[in-house]
Amino acid sequence: MGYPGWLARAIHQGWVRVKPPWGGQEKVVSLSPEDVHTFVLWSKDYSRLLANKGGLREALAIYDHIFCHFTVTGLGGTPLEPGVLPWKEAMEQLLPLIRLLGHPRRVTLRFDPIIYWKEDGVRSNLPYAEGIFKACACQGVKDVRISFATLYSKVLTRPGWSWYDPPWEERLKIAGFLVDMGRSLGLTIHACSAHTLESVGALPSSCIDGRLLSELHPKGLVASAEKDRGQRKECGCTVSVDIGSYGQRCPGGCVYCYANPTLPKRA
Repeated sequence: MGYPGWLARAIHQGWVRVKPPWGGQEKVVSLSPEDVHTFVLWSKDYSRLLANKGGLREALAIYDHIFCHFTVTGLGGTPLEPGVLPWKEAMEQLLPLIRLLGHPRRVTLRFDPIIYWKEDGVRSNLPYAEGIFKACACQGVKDVRISFATLYSKVLTRPGWSWYDPPWEERLKIAGFLVDMGRSLGLTIHACSAHTLESVGALPSSCIDGRLLSELHPKGLVASAEKDRGQRKECGCTVSVDIGSYGQRCPGGCVYCYANPTLPKRA
């Protein structure tokens, strides 16, 4: 939630202009409560929302239903995510966030991406999974979404970093390990746009899931369950409108990011 004031102003205005990330005509999206079934938020840090920075918490109160994706990779505070909170500090936000939303099913954890890099051998964020999963399960969150990092050319050419991209056979073993760990804690593991991981028990992910959002809506309003045609072929998301912008530089500074992070310099 790097731009709480901007989002709060857009909500008060009742609409927002959205420019497609790959070009095309700008469109106006209504933010009127009558036109919004569920407001879905994605973040690695909900402290600004919880503290009502920019009046965002008050602004969102006009909507009947809020759903949050909480991304915790374990790498917060490290050179890979220099502007992100360490994971134990981030997880302290989970219970207040659940209380704000009214139910733990309105929060999904994202252990996303699973990333490997070369530094004194090959390292990854996989060792953090157990602690993060346990903290999540303790608060009643049931769904965890995973994906492996996609190493776009802009990521591969960032100076100071060398990456390792696990082959599919290794990815299957990693996903199977996480599925088994999740089951032992009462968690369901969903994999984004990776149907091959179903063979080890990872369910296909619908990060925007009209069926689930309909089930959780406090007034029982039904959202579309139709596949969003603007997403990748394997993506399970249902119809939604993204109002985010690649023009807003993320302060997290994650060096593996494909979008527009505020990257630090590294010696």
